[in-house]
Parts: sequence; structure tokens; C-alpha cells
Amino acid sequence: METLFTVVSSKGQIVIPASVREKLGIEAGTRVAVRTEKDQIILQPITADFIDSLVGCCKGEDSLVEFREREHRIEKR
Repeated sequence: METLFTVVSSKGQIVIPASVREKLGIEAGTRVAVRTEKDQIILQPITADFIDSLVGCCKGEDSLVEFREREHRIEKR
């Protein structure tokens, strides 16, 4: 893992080095999620690959169809 350095501007902005942007597919206009873990800042680019990786991550016990059918039965009562 290569360590690169950047500087925080007076407005709190940073420049992501070009090699990192190219590696992660970050282009102008790419949204980036920012979160902290202990004393670290984690930047997660919101790319098509990231969105695709979320498919099914929030699935509950019932499918959406089963949930809708159950809610419909309850409304009929």
C-alpha cells in the first residue's frame, strides 16, 4: 500500500492524488461518502460498482412482494 500526502486548504478541501482517482475511477462530479472510524477519515467513492455492491444488503426476512401482500391483508381488515 502506497502512502501519498496532501494538504487541507483553509476551506477544509483536499486534493485526491491523480493516481488514486484513476485507480478508483473518480472523475469530476463523482460523489464521495465521508465517514470516520476512530481517528481515521474514510472516503468512499459512490460509483456504479459501489452501488451494484449494495444489492441485497438490506434484505429483510420477507421479500418486498410478501411484505406488500401482508400489508394489503392488514388493510382489508
